Amino acid sequence: MAKKIITGGTIATATDTFKADILIEDEKIVQIATKIEDKDAQVIDATGKYVFPGGIDPHTHLDMPFNNTVTDDDWESGTIAAAFGGTTTILDFVLTAGETRLSDAVIKWNEKSKGKAAIDYGYHLMISDLNEETEKELPLLLEKEGITSIKVFMAYAKEFQASDRTLYKAFKIGKETGSVVMVHCENGSVIDELVEEAKLAGNTAPIYHALTRPPEIEGEATKRAIELAHVAGAKLYVVHVTCKEAVDEIIKAREKGYDVYGETCPPYLTLDQTALEKPDFEGAKYVWSPPLRPKSHQEPLWNALKAKQLQTIGSDQCSFNFNGKKQLGINDFSKIPNGGPFIEDRFSVLYSEGVAKGRISLNDFVDMISTNAAKIFGLYPQKGTIAIGTDADIVIFDPNAKRTISAENHHMNVDYNAFEGLEVLGEPVSVLLRGEFVIKDKQFVGSLDYGKYLKRKVAKEQVGVLEVAVSNSYLF
Repeated sequence: MAKKIITGGTIATATDTFKADILIEDEKIVQIATKIEDKDAQVIDATGKYVFPGGIDPHTHLDMPFNNTVTDDDWESGTIAAAFGGTTTILDFVLTAGETRLSDAVIKWNEKSKGKAAIDYGYHLMISDLNEETEKELPLLLEKEGITSIKVFMAYAKEFQASDRTLYKAFKIGKETGSVVMVHCENGSVIDELVEEAKLAGNTAPIYHALTRPPEIEGEATKRAIELAHVAGAKLYVVHVTCKEAVDEIIKAREKGYDVYGETCPPYLTLDQTALEKPDFEGAKYVWSPPLRPKSHQEPLWNALKAKQLQTIGSDQCSFNFNGKKQLGINDFSKIPNGGPFIEDRFSVLYSEGVAKGRISLNDFVDMISTNAAKIFGLYPQKGTIAIGTDADIVIFDPNAKRTISAENHHMNVDYNAFEGLEVLGEPVSVLLRGEFVIKDKQFVGSLDYGKYLKRKVAKEQVGVLEVAVSNSYLF
């Protein structure tokens, strides 16, 4: 691997912003200095650009079966699209449904990802039931595979929903192993009742997906998960927070010293419930769970990000084509496959809507898009920052570039874009993974056998603490 020098750019981490050169050798950052010269190194000019650590997307669903179909982005198209969007690491969910052994589900995901990953990746392990055998297997599997996060659904009663007893057991295992327990917080049983009521009344349009999953249902489940995690002494990570009701519960818990983290996603910050009312069944494009909320919920989410009460931005990438798949629910909103395509635009939308519009600082952007996820999920400091000895995962980002998001030019394998027509300021120009170009001058130049599986460790760093020590290790 040839040595590389990135010169002329402005480096931004979660704590610092400064001009410096970066020397890369053998997949790592080996020097950061005001001026670096090495006649054997390839020089990359980043003048006028930001130099960010590679984005870490903690929430993706690639090649995932759901609602009697499969997501349209597999590991190849999904990881290439992620790279175009500035993401160099994803954490995907291994679904366990019907397997006798949890390890069988991991084997299945290894088969899906093998030879198809343009970027680095790890797994979360979903749990729907814990019996005597799986309770014994889970801690051993977490250690063997380096999976340090468990996912439990409180939603999707017919497919994935775990009982409160299983949820509590998962929290106990999380406490014993040091793993993070991730929870989708909605009351699936009540939602099913609301769905049946709506259909009996003849209400079948996409908007009823949102109306049968009200924010109070998310708030109630969030509080329940928080209290059960606290009783078990576990670390809780609430995925895709959408509404004031859930945010308020997370804030109250954190103020009491509970070990709770929250994630939100770009569509909840930028789109609202009226999208599901679009005519000609176009509203089906915006069906995912939890649903889009009334616009009034956006400000509480932005405020919580700014106040660091929510820590991360996940894409919740779960793409289904409108033609042929979303249309499965044309006469019944409950049959519309849940999910949307966001993996490519996560980075740019947060920068444009957050930093460029003054809602969050540049350093907080890096924290949310990369550093905090690295810390929470046991990848830090290998990933998530720019410092001596870290992986050379780097995004060269043009803050002045303007573009309009459209399905016509995105790289996801899906026939629509949820952000269609949104004008954004700033975009990744080049992306390096462990020192090698994946995207160079907005062109894919990577390899599907270069992305590697990451065995993670149990996170011991507190979010917002260790970064200072690491980021001060610059070599001038």
